[in-house]
Parts: sequence; structure tokens; C-alpha cells
Amino acid sequence: MELSHIIFTIISSFAIVAIFMPFLIGYLVAHKEGQSIREEGPKWHEKKSGTPTMGGLLIIIAALITNIWVGLWQGQLTHSLLITTFVIVLYGCIGFIDDFIKVFKKRNLGLRAYQKALLQVLVGIIFLYVYSGDQLPMNFTVPGLFSINSVAIFVIFTIFWLVGFSNATNLTDGLDGLLGGLGTISYATYGLIALNQNRFDLAIVCFSVVGALLAFLVFNHKPAKIFMGDVGSLALGAGLAAISILLGRYWSLLLIGFVYVVETMSVMLQVFSFKVFHRRIFKMTPIHHHFEMLGWTEWKIDIVFWIVGAICSAIYLILFV
Repeated sequence: MELSHIIFTIISSFAIVAIFMPFLIGYLVAHKEGQSIREEGPKWHEKKSGTPTMGGLLIIIAALITNIWVGLWQGQLTHSLLITTFVIVLYGCIGFIDDFIKVFKKRNLGLRAYQKALLQVLVGIIFLYVYSGDQLPMNFTVPGLFSINSVAIFVIFTIFWLVGFSNATNLTDGLDGLLGGLGTISYATYGLIALNQNRFDLAIVCFSVVGALLAFLVFNHKPAKIFMGDVGSLALGAGLAAISILLGRYWSLLLIGFVYVVETMSVMLQVFSFKVFHRRIFKMTPIHHHFEMLGWTEWKIDIVFWIVGAICSAIYLILFV
């Protein structure tokens, strides 16, 4: 895959988002359909109430269109490209339903936790069905330690990976531009890994998302004109998980997605500590809110977290690719 093809892929999805996002923002503003800010969040976030959300919808549409036409153009319309694209689309649909309930029904909470989890697991099963149909390896491996040739363990792990990282990116999406920047870094990293493995089909998926996210950041950086919404955050995490599995490098996501892991762990530790010891470890979770409570600006948090994400990705590329 030549550099010019990668550039065309990025430009395609970038252009779709850049051209149509102002229309989406205008429609949502005209109909007064904005995000409701949760009461348990930082008080100063209340001024963001009413900001249009569901911007992730255009990210998904741009990636879908670009993946299909570039895949056809490059002769890379493989099962891997299609199933990864549809994992992103289907997780996006789950997020869309969640956002729709919040925005149009004027509720702070959308789908119930068990409803969201069931839908996420269902999409994971669809992914595994296609994955097994291509006779790809289904052994669970911990590099340097052991490898277990067990379909059951691999199935459970894969569903856990998809659901876990879709929720991890969802938790990370709490500040203007934060997930957009981190997602750009993560997908660009997997794009480079895919190129190194001659997996041009997955490289197309990665760089189409990179282009869409770069355009989205134009509208989402502080002060955000539109939020990504669950439609975008759930889709991005599931896409990263699917790509890491298809590349045979699922553990890489622990380092490349280090910030997502830390955001999730901060919530888990906070809940555990409060229930067991009746004490909080952090001022507020996810951990980006903790730094807000310490007086950090959103821009400072964004930049520091982006740098951490970039350093972790660079370390993986240098040591393991």
C-alpha cells in the first residue's frame, strides 16, 4: 500500500466529516437537541449543557464509506475489513440508541447497563462467527508464558476485550477533544502495525478512522461545538479491540491504549475503595476529572494525556514491531 493511498484514505474520511459536520451541528442546535450533563460530574461542566452531541455518527459514516470505496479500489474488501467496519458500525448503533434516549427523551441516562451489555455481547458473537469462519487462530496466548488452544477461553476473552475496551473509551470521553486526540494516536499506531504486517485491509480501516477523527477534532476541541456521544466512543473502543485481535496482537492494546486502561482502573478502584473502606482514592473519577479537581485546565489534561498515549504507542512500535 503506497503512501499516496494512505493519504487518499485519510483525506476521504476527513472531507466527509468536515463537510457535513456543520450541517449536523446546525440541525441539532435548531432543534435544541443537546447533551444533558450528569449531576455527579464537575459543577463547571454544567455550562456545557445543551451542546450538540452524537458527532460520532459522522465519524462512523465517513469510515464506512471510505472503507468500502478504498477497499474496492485497492482490492482489499476482505472479511477482516468488513467485519471490523461492521463492529464499529454496530457498536455505534448501540451508542446511537443510548444517545437518542438521552437527547431526544431528555434523560441523563440512556440504555440500562444490562441492555447495553447484552447488545455489546451480541455484536461480539457476530464478530466471532465471522472470525471463526475465516479459520483464524483461536488460541489464547500470553507471550513468553503459555498458549492455550481452547476455543471457549478465546471466545470469552474476545467478548471481554470488545466490551471492556468499548466501555473504556466511553469512560475516557469526558473532556473536549480528549478521546478524539487519543483515538487518532491509537488508530494511527495500529495502521502502522497493519502496514508492517502487510494487512492493508486493516490499515485502510485504521487510517479512515484517523481522517475522520482529525476532522472531528476541528469541531470538538475546547470549547467543543459538538460532542462525540456514545455513538462514537463505544464504536472507537470496539474497533481498536477488533483490530488488535485480527492482527494477533491483542495484548498490545494494554500499552497502546494505556490511558483507556488507567481511566477504567481509576473508576474500579474508586468504587472498590468506597464500598470496602468507605473512602475515596481520587477526588473524582474517571481520573481526568481528578486532575480537573486539582485545578488542571481541560487543555492541559488533553495535552498531557495525548503525550502519554503517544509515548506508550511509540514504545510499542519501537520494542515490538
